Amino acid sequence: MNVASWLLWGFAATLVLTGLLSVGQGLGLTRMSLPFILGTFFTPDRDRAKLVGFGVHLANGWLFSLLYVAFFQSWHRATWWLGAILGAVQAAIVLTTGMRLLPGLHPRMASETHGPTPTRQLEPPGFLALNYGARTALATFVAHVAYGLILGAFYRPV
Repeated sequence: MNVASWLLWGFAATLVLTGLLSVGQGLGLTRMSLPFILGTFFTPDRDRAKLVGFGVHLANGWLFSLLYVAFFQSWHRATWWLGAILGAVQAAIVLTTGMRLLPGLHPRMASETHGPTPTRQLEPPGFLALNYGARTALATFVAHVAYGLILGAFYRPV
């Protein structure tokens, strides 16, 4: 494994992913903020959750890039299109399965079957995260494809 390449491009891809998701929210494509959702795992303070969640999202994305690197190493090559395909697969898993499992894992998120309580106040994302807006799936998909594309284009396997 090319550690220097992984450290640089895994971090860069994570920044782009996080930035694109933030831009999608800012443009009104989605109401979903993954840093906020992740941050509320750790604190009920809504303002502090954004900062904590940003750090957690960066760490998760950076560590998750190791999975991409493992694929690239096993294939003995990394290309933009292989990375984009991996990003599309990751987005599909996140949107179809991950978002549906989130209410069962998150201590402050209501579920589809049980509404909000004094503790569980966050709206559940639902299938394809559509509860956060009709274009949430598109914004999430584009951000994850860009993440994989960057890793595939710039990571250099040894």
